[in-house]
Amino acid sequence: MITNVTPPAPVIATIAATREQAAISTAPDTHYLAVAGGHIAYDDTGGDGPLILAIPSMGDLRSEYRLLRPALVQAGYRVVTMDVRGHGETSARWSDYSAHAVGRDALALIQHLSAGPAVILGTSFTAGSALWAAHDAPAQVNSVVLLGPIVRDLKVPTIAKFALAVGFAGPWRVWFWTTYWNTLFPTRKPADHAQVKAAITANLRQPERMDALRAMLRLSKADTAALIPHSRVPALIVMGALDPDFPDATAEANWLASALDAQSLIVEGAGHYPHTEMAEHVAPDILSFLSNMLADRPAITASPI
Repeated sequence: MITNVTPPAPVIATIAATREQAAISTAPDTHYLAVAGGHIAYDDTGGDGPLILAIPSMGDLRSEYRLLRPALVQAGYRVVTMDVRGHGETSARWSDYSAHAVGRDALALIQHLSAGPAVILGTSFTAGSALWAAHDAPAQVNSVVLLGPIVRDLKVPTIAKFALAVGFAGPWRVWFWTTYWNTLFPTRKPADHAQVKAAITANLRQPERMDALRAMLRLSKADTAALIPHSRVPALIVMGALDPDFPDATAEANWLASALDAQSLIVEGAGHYPHTEMAEHVAPDILSFLSNMLADRPAITASPI
């Protein structure tokens, strides 16, 4: 378990300054990578520092990392964020929306940039993508940071299943999703929260993007759960103690940390996006983890599953 530390003054100043502006409007330019079946949209801060590839959650945009990125760049990292399949400026229609497929996209992007090995950050569903990428190409992934990770099928109460069915059944489905997304920040919302919510709303109203989200929501995570006992990549798990996606978020983080032999950070008061809601608490711990993991370490080979 990582204990909370006082964030260094430069980190606090960087994140505080970012919070005071509409960070989404200052994102780097969009680039595109063609892969089998479509194109992946990404941005790149550039530089020759170690590569961090950040993958947002389903139903969100790559701007999810806007408050964390400045602190990582200031620490000397090259930060690339990508839109997942069906979302943002990435192609909307795909034959495969699985976490494994998104992991392959991440590896294709690392190869395209010729900047590996990389650290991969994955949120929620795409925490599984980070694990798949590390398993498929261990030489290309130094370590992973799993934020609010959903990497196994969770028991959903009957009433919640009914609410989901009704919520996604009609023309109100975009409103339903963004209303739910709004609840994932239980303690505080960033200054540009309304702007980001509007951007997500506009994106999901584009043709086929809501279909992509619904396809991801229907997918089982059994394949990712089966991968976990075979994972060898160094990992940091970051979980908001008030994450509403879990009956007991702390217990879920502890289970995954044990299964992966990983470090974990529980962020008190945070929900599903601790790196957005409380970036000033999360960034120092991520930087501490990375400084240790990016030191020389033995080569990791894939374990069969």
